[in-house]
Amino acid sequence: MKKLFFLSLVFFYSTFLFPAEINFKELFPKTPFNGIANDGNSIWFSSYGKGIFQYLKDEDRWIIYSTENKNIDSDFFYCIAASDDFVWAGTSDGLLIYDRKRKQWKRRKFAEGGEFGNWIRSLAYDKHQNKLYIGRFINLTVLDVARQRFDDFNLTVNNDLKTNNIKTIEIENENFIWFGTEAGVFRYDKSKSLDDNTSLEFYNNRRNSFRAEGDAVSVSAIEFEKKFIWFGTDEFITPERPKFNVGGIYRYNRRATWQKFDAENGLGANGVYALELSGNYIWAALYQFDKKNKKEVGKGLVLIDRRDGKVLEVNPDKIRLASNTITALKFDGVKMWIATDNGLWQVAITNPFAQFVPRNTHN
Repeated sequence: MKKLFFLSLVFFYSTFLFPAEINFKELFPKTPFNGIANDGNSIWFSSYGKGIFQYLKDEDRWIIYSTENKNIDSDFFYCIAASDDFVWAGTSDGLLIYDRKRKQWKRRKFAEGGEFGNWIRSLAYDKHQNKLYIGRFINLTVLDVARQRFDDFNLTVNNDLKTNNIKTIEIENENFIWFGTEAGVFRYDKSKSLDDNTSLEFYNNRRNSFRAEGDAVSVSAIEFEKKFIWFGTDEFITPERPKFNVGGIYRYNRRATWQKFDAENGLGANGVYALELSGNYIWAALYQFDKKNKKEVGKGLVLIDRRDGKVLEVNPDKIRLASNTITALKFDGVKMWIATDNGLWQVAITNPFAQFVPRNTHN
């Protein structure tokens, strides 16, 4: 099940040199992973077809929840989140909830949203509030964990239904949460109720947000640093609509400036599956939309140096990843976890410039 590789990687960008000793470990080959959550003691992984995987860090031990192991009633998941008491996993047929004390799974389904209202595409647990934010294909749901109360919210702006199609949710800090949608991104002020219209600030590709590029902007990933917010966006273009979703990574200075990284300035591809911060670097998992066959084609990893904005391409073939389709990234403070559609990789980074203390172990 495991292969161990020791190698030195050198990433070149013009005359820039970044040496790093990296220890790779391949886990569960041929398993299509798509989500990662860190509760501090365990790291949880969702897969589409093989169930839920739990890695107990102190014990260096795995537990697999699958129909084959007869400890869960589904194997097909899209996302995952965890707290000390619960684990939540998103499916196309509602939310699976694991009570860690009782060691029992149960399913929660949602009445609102029609046929696609039970497709759970993103989950984020906020330890500051003890709440779970549930991004559904239609509607946002908030679970008050202590009270076990679910509340549904329709985020539609200006009659654009895609503003209510949630793609990603990221907890910034004790004050703000961001909801990425198929038509822009919301910043939510947690001091106010979501029922209060003033609690949400909306950014799309109008009025110079996202540089006013494309017909629409679909936000697939969000990452935070002190001075900037990084947004990964989807690429979806056709011969009929060549500017529909143009993709790319945007670095926003929290005031007015939007810097863009795309294939024209070294990114390699314009579609973004995931972003993750590690030390001085933003890791980005990329894809390209094949207009002819109308499908996404994985294009591996790049690193962006946060200090000077240089793009450092990482060749997945050289680091022996089994797939160029990287679906999720999570840095636990020591290791970068790389989820792909063909296995999982644990990457121990020994270069101190690539490490940092994670801001929130419950995210």
